[in-house]
Amino acid sequence: MKKRIKLPFKNAVGMLGGYAKDRIVEQIKLIAFIIFYLVAFQVVILRVPLADAWSIAGGIGLVVLGLALFLEGLILGLMPLGERVGVKMPVKFGILFISIFGVFLGFGSTIAEPAISSLRTAGAGVTAWDAPMLYMLLERHTQALVYTIGAGVGIAVVIGMVRFYYEFSIKPFIFILIPAALVFTFFLSFDEKLNSIIALAWDSGAVTTGAVTVPLVLALGIGVSRAASKNKATGGGFGIILLASILPVFSVLILGLALRSSSPDTTTEAHFFSEENRENALKLFDDEAALLNHAFTRGSEVGRKSFFADEALYLENLNQLANNPTVLKDMLGEMSFDAWLSKRASESERKYIASVKTEPLDVASGIPVSKVFKEESKIALQAVIPLTLLLLIVLLLFLREKLRFKDEFALGIAFTLVGMILLTSGIRLGLGPLGGQVGAQLPRAFSKEAKFIDSKMIAPFDTTVVFSTIAVDGSKAQFFNLTQDGKNEVVEFIPDNYDKENNIYEHVIKRAPLLGPNLTILGVLLVLLFAFGMGFGATMAEPALNALGITVEEMTVGAVKRSQIVSVVSLGVGIGLVLGVLRILYDIPLIWLIFPGYFILLLLTYFSEDEFTSMAWDCGGVTTGPVTVPLVLAMGLSIGGELFVVDGFGILACASFSPVLTVLIFGLITRARQKRIVNVSTEHDDE
Repeated sequence: MKKRIKLPFKNAVGMLGGYAKDRIVEQIKLIAFIIFYLVAFQVVILRVPLADAWSIAGGIGLVVLGLALFLEGLILGLMPLGERVGVKMPVKFGILFISIFGVFLGFGSTIAEPAISSLRTAGAGVTAWDAPMLYMLLERHTQALVYTIGAGVGIAVVIGMVRFYYEFSIKPFIFILIPAALVFTFFLSFDEKLNSIIALAWDSGAVTTGAVTVPLVLALGIGVSRAASKNKATGGGFGIILLASILPVFSVLILGLALRSSSPDTTTEAHFFSEENRENALKLFDDEAALLNHAFTRGSEVGRKSFFADEALYLENLNQLANNPTVLKDMLGEMSFDAWLSKRASESERKYIASVKTEPLDVASGIPVSKVFKEESKIALQAVIPLTLLLLIVLLLFLREKLRFKDEFALGIAFTLVGMILLTSGIRLGLGPLGGQVGAQLPRAFSKEAKFIDSKMIAPFDTTVVFSTIAVDGSKAQFFNLTQDGKNEVVEFIPDNYDKENNIYEHVIKRAPLLGPNLTILGVLLVLLFAFGMGFGATMAEPALNALGITVEEMTVGAVKRSQIVSVVSLGVGIGLVLGVLRILYDIPLIWLIFPGYFILLLLTYFSEDEFTSMAWDCGGVTTGPVTVPLVLAMGLSIGGELFVVDGFGILACASFSPVLTVLIFGLITRARQKRIVNVSTEHDDE
C-alpha cells in the first residue's frame, strides 16, 4: 500500500499559491491584449472615457479568476472523466448505446458552455415591434432557445459517432448539410417573421463549441475512432465540431417555425403600443406593466403616448416617473433615471420633467451584484451537475469502472462550478458592458453629425447672463458662463432650447464626429481595422482553439504546428469580423454573405484532403468561446442599436466560416509545399 506524502501546511500553501498564481497569470496574458486593445481604442482613438470603469475592471477580474478556475476544474474533473468514458465505451458497447450517450453528452456540454450565457442577455437591444419573433426567442423563450441549441449539438454528436464507427468520410456530410442549411435559410428569408431570426440561428451554431464541449466531444470521438477502426478516413476524431456548429442552425430555425403562429406581426411602434393592438402585444409580455417598461426603456415618445392614448394620463405618468421612486423602478427596471433621460427621453419629455420635478431621486439602478451571482450560481449548478452525473453514471454503472483520484475529481468539479459562476458573472458585469460601450461609440468614427450625449435642464434660467460676441466676418453668437462641479465653462446659448413659458433652458451636450463630416470613408476603414484587430486578438486568447491546436499538432506528428493553426484561424476570425461589421453598418442581409462564403468553402473542400478538411471545419467551430462571444455580441448589438438596425447578430456566423476558409487555403498551400519538397528530394535521389 502506497503511503501518502505529508507536507507541512506552510509548504503546501506555498506550492498551491505558486501554482494558482501561474494559472491566473496565464489567463491574464491570454486576455490582456484584447482588453487593452478595446480600452485603448475607446480612450485614445475615440477619445471617450470609459464609463463605470471600476465596475468593468471588477468584472474583468472575475473573468480572469473564473476562467482560471473553470479550466483548471475541467482538467482535474470533467476532462479525465470524459476521456475515460470516451476510450472505454466503444470497447464494451455498440453504436446504439454510444449514440444515446452522445445525445445527452452533446446536450449537457452545450448547456454548460459559459458562452451560451451570452444569449440570455443578447435580447437587451431588440425591440418587440421591429422583430417580434426575435424578441420572443431571446426574451420569452430564452431557456427553450438554449435547450434547442443543445438538442442540435446532441444530434450532431450522434451523427459524428456514427461517422467514426462506420469510417465514413466527412465530405458527404459537408456536401449535404451545408447546402441543406443554406437552402432552408433561403426559403425562410422570404417569411417576414422568420427572417429576423436567421442571423441568430447562424450565430447560435457559433456559440456551441467552447471550453466544455470541444474536449469532451473530441475525447469521445477519438475513442470511438480508435476502437472501431484504424483511423482510416475519419480524421482521427475531427469533424464532429463542424457538425456541432451546423446542426443548431437547423434546430433554431425549426424552433422559429414552431413558434411562428404565436408571434405577432412586425408593425410600427405607435400601433404596437396602441390599445387596439394590446392583445397581440401581450403575447410577448407577462402583463401591461412589462409592456409599459418596454415602451420606456426601448421605445420613444411615440410609443409611450400610444400606450396611454390620453395626453393627460401620459403627462401624469411622466410626473410620477420624475417624483415617485416606486413608479420609476416599475417603469425603468434596471435602467437609471439619468440614463433614460439621455438615451430614451425626447426633448419635450426632458423639458416637461424639468418643469415638474420637485427633488432629486436617489434610486439604485442596474442589476445588484448579489443578484447576478445568485442567478449565475443557479445556472452553473443546472449546467455542471447533470453533466457530471451523466458521466459518473455511465462510468460506474454501465462501464463498471472505478473512479480514480476521487479527491482530485471532487476538487475539479468544485473548481468548475465556482469558476463558471465567476466567469459568467464577470461576462455580465465586465466583458459585456465593455464590448457594448465600444460598440456604441464606433459609429462616431464615420458619423457626419454630432451625437447627442446628455442634456442638463437649467431652471430657473436668467437671460441677463447671456452675452453676445461677433466674429471678424460679422457673424454673431450668444454665450453664457455655466458653473459645474466648481468649474466654469463658456457655453453657447441656443434660443430654440429656451422654454420662455417655464423659464427653462436645456443645455444639450453633443460629441462631435471623430474625423469630421467629410471623412466618412476613412472612418469606416478605421472601424473595420478595429474589428479585424479585435477578432484576431480575441481568438488568440480562446482556450478551446489552443486545445484544438495542440491536438492538431499531435495528430499530424508536428507537421502542422499549434502556433500555425492558431495564427491562421485568428486571421480568419479577423476577416470574419470585418464582414460581420460591414453587414451591420450597411444592413446587409446575412444570406448575401454566407451563400457565396460557403460556396467557396465547398469548392475548397472538394480539392482538400479528407483529414485536413475535418480539421479545417472544426477550427471554424472553436473560434467563438467565453472571451470572443460576449465581446462580439455586445459590440454587434450596440452598433446595431446606434444605427437603428433591427438586430446586430450575424457577426459570429461570419467569424465562423472565415477561419475555415483560411485553414483550407493553408492546407492546400501546405500540401503543395510538401509535394514540391518530395519531388525535389526524389530528383536528388535519382541523380
